[in-house]
Amino acid sequence: MTDDLSKALASVRADIDRIDGELLKLLNERARCAQKVGEIKAAHGEGGHIYRPEREAQVLRRLQEANPGPLPGEDITFFFREVMSACLSLEQPLAIAFLGPLGTFSESAATRHFGHAARLQPQSSIDDVFREVESGHAHYAVAPVENSTEGAVGRTMDLLLGTPLKICGEVVLRIHQNLLSRETDLSAIRRVYSHAQSLAQCHEWLNRMLPAAQRISVGSNAEAARLAADKEGTAAGAAAIAGAAAAARYDLPKLAENIEDEPNNTTRFLVLGPHDAGPSGRDKTSLIMSAPNRTGALHELLLSFSEAGVSMSRLESRPTRNTLWEYLFYVDVEGHREDAAVKRALDELGRRAAYLKILGSYPVAVY
Repeated sequence: MTDDLSKALASVRADIDRIDGELLKLLNERARCAQKVGEIKAAHGEGGHIYRPEREAQVLRRLQEANPGPLPGEDITFFFREVMSACLSLEQPLAIAFLGPLGTFSESAATRHFGHAARLQPQSSIDDVFREVESGHAHYAVAPVENSTEGAVGRTMDLLLGTPLKICGEVVLRIHQNLLSRETDLSAIRRVYSHAQSLAQCHEWLNRMLPAAQRISVGSNAEAARLAADKEGTAAGAAAIAGAAAAARYDLPKLAENIEDEPNNTTRFLVLGPHDAGPSGRDKTSLIMSAPNRTGALHELLLSFSEAGVSMSRLESRPTRNTLWEYLFYVDVEGHREDAAVKRALDELGRRAAYLKILGSYPVAVY
């Protein structure tokens, strides 16, 4: 290495060391400010919920808009989510229930939204995810609600009907499926374990590449990875379809990557807790409604939105389970329930619907 090169690198590295020192000072200054917010709230009897999803969304959007680069917006969002997660944990680490075991896409969604300082609590079923928060054993739940390839997650939608929990956020996670195995050649694969939805998302790839392999549905992709990683001799010829988190947790090599049939395969998760969110400036409102049993009743319900100028982004039907051929409608609209137009639509809907439940208003996902 020449003297000129050594001097040039030493100068830049000195700048990096100086900047790191400034960052360290500023991060701790920010943390002290976050602590003061908690102290001020407590002094005025407003301890309440320390997690404010609307405030977090506003901060992240402002930072993305102000970001001059070269770091991409997604990296800025990741970094500041972790900063906010760490600062929040100084006051109280948030306990987050999600569909386990560890290594699932639900874990990835929970970490993406709440950061690594949150205390993750994996559950064995979506029912248990809801129950953990309803009983007060966790602060928030993260539950899958729909996939761009396979559609709605029925159990989550059914549980939304009866739960007192409110939707206070959403997570949109790009799903990359991988074939994980200790085998080194596709010809050696005899069994493929995965969750039913993941098997369906990779159906055509499996037909082409592993047409003779047995497909075995299990409770989660992480469980599939555990079975494929079994070190007691039962894993011979076995593979799992799962994400990168499961591959890392069970130390399973990726025999094939990104094997999902649809290149834009995405899952949307809901964040649920004892409260929804205040207006953030770019929000959604979710609700469940049913129409009276008469001609044109559903049309009248939908008119409530169009007459108020409110855009509907999702409409999904589910059987009521009480009466044959009667349905509930799950709806997402753009805007917050406190927005004037949305409030008008909801007021009118309350007069026209046979049943109406507001699931919550919350910020549109920021990534």
